[in-house]
Amino acid sequence: MAQSRGRIILLNGTSSAGKSTLAKQLRVRLEPQFHYYASDQLADAGFRPLDGDARLEYREAFFAGFHRSIPAFAEAGLDLLVEHIVERQRWADDLKTLLSPFDVFWVGVHAPVAEIERRERLRGNRQIGEGLYHLKTHSFCRYDVEVDTMLPLEQNVETILTAWRGRSISAPD
Repeated sequence: MAQSRGRIILLNGTSSAGKSTLAKQLRVRLEPQFHYYASDQLADAGFRPLDGDARLEYREAFFAGFHRSIPAFAEAGLDLLVEHIVERQRWADDLKTLLSPFDVFWVGVHAPVAEIERRERLRGNRQIGEGLYHLKTHSFCRYDVEVDTMLPLEQNVETILTAWRGRSISAPD
């Protein structure tokens, strides 16, 4: 049975920091009603324009819509595990405002730059340096818990779950 307002666990980190790997394992261990949501799902499904120039022109609008869709799902009563890269201070500010009515748990996902670049090369679908560019994301966000993906996956999952389950829930702003 759906609750009145969904809860949100938001994984934030650079490209190739290990958010997707972490999210896949978290899904197995979280309560079964959690829904996984990431902007990459929309992009991978072909949601954005095919034309590269149009995709670039509407990039900010795409992310503004993605940000607004998170509280829409939570308002409908869905618990969400969200994966994201908060690229700008404005995005962080918007998310803080949009998500203020909800129980939001922020997770900072970190990896050393050398490891991020190694992962970018292995993946083959990322520009080398994309993760380095995204490092600024951590200065835009305040976290409830932070993990280093150089540590074993199960250890990071346990760290997040322990912090999530032990958090003190205050009334949203």
